[in-house]
Amino acid sequence: MLILVVVLLMLWLVTAVIGFAFKGLVWLAIIGIVLFVGTAVIGFVRRNAHRD
Repeated sequence: MLILVVVLLMLWLVTAVIGFAFKGLVWLAIIGIVLFVGTAVIGFVRRNAHRD
């Protein structure tokens, strides 16, 4: 599960960087940032839930 979260975080980060690199793809950067934050939050919550 941790590997999946890390892979998704890297994928969303690359998507955001590509979106900012090309001016016409700013929407792609916004989607990448939203997905990055969402995946990080879900991964953090699930990790803490498994510890209890």
